[in-house]
Amino acid sequence: MRELTYTGRHAVEWREVPDPVLASDRDALVAPVAATSCDVDSAILAGHGPLAPPFALGHECVARVTDVGDAVTHVAPGDLVVVPWAIACGACERCRAGLTAHCTSVPHMAMFGAPIGGRRGGLFSDLVRVPWADAMLVPLPPGLDPVAMAAASDNWSLSYRLVAPHLRAKPGARVLVLARGSIGLYVCDIARALGASDVLHVDPDPAHRAIAGTYGARTAAAIEPVHHGFELAVEATGRVEELATALRSLAPEGWCESAGNHFRPGALPLLEMYLTGVNLRIARDNVRTHLPDALELAGSGRVDPRRVVSDVFGWEQLPGALPERHLKPVFVRDLAGAAGSG
Repeated sequence: MRELTYTGRHAVEWREVPDPVLASDRDALVAPVAATSCDVDSAILAGHGPLAPPFALGHECVARVTDVGDAVTHVAPGDLVVVPWAIACGACERCRAGLTAHCTSVPHMAMFGAPIGGRRGGLFSDLVRVPWADAMLVPLPPGLDPVAMAAASDNWSLSYRLVAPHLRAKPGARVLVLARGSIGLYVCDIARALGASDVLHVDPDPAHRAIAGTYGARTAAAIEPVHHGFELAVEATGRVEELATALRSLAPEGWCESAGNHFRPGALPLLEMYLTGVNLRIARDNVRTHLPDALELAGSGRVDPRRVVSDVFGWEQLPGALPERHLKPVFVRDLAGAAGSG
């Protein structure tokens, strides 16, 4: 089979590798039918990531189950499923506590799409082995579009986690979104659907701002810190100066969620943070824990993640199209069959 391999700056290629096989009676094999790039993949493709090539790329997809081990009971061949990016057993103490991105049954940070915690392959592959299939795989609810939900493995569900708990705790909170890609747009959609009283989306890209506007957000290309302006700030830029702006814009005891991958060091306004009493979380996302709730919201009709999909390409176009600049491209194969069984 083929797996899409990152080989260098702005360069990927198909490489032939052995077909995966069931290594345990708890494994499943899946074939991605709608796969997309995470916002951080753009940084990796631009050569800004911390990992040296080559390695298999891709960690967001909806897939069709092709085979399962004898002990798998929750999914069956033919099912459409979301494949979470992090490898998790579902049974260790951390998994039971909801910390599925920190599973102790695998090396730290074991994941699809990057050789952290071992090489697990990528979801831009013809076929993928998923361990602990009952714990990991989440069936795609009937009626949901695989293209719209290709990012549920990470970016869509992450965006849900960034805002949903805060808006439950503080209904009508004001939300600041500093972004450079799809996460910020998903956050705008979800925040408005969950009752935020005001959403300000800041992104230098006018096309991104136009999409945010359709979700009811106010938009700006850039801002200075807004003193005590927001109960929640979401930073998804990977730029420390933008994170500092978010922190300086918080109301007393406000929350800042940083979803940007900060590959470069920088300084934070610690004294101002102390005086305001801010809460800052910079964290990997435990997607599997809140994925069912995120999918439930997606199926409610109150949100429209499909607007963020910028392009739909055929599977064979992956090597040429992925390195190009796209907001949220989705690569599909056998889509008619996928839609029919969803």
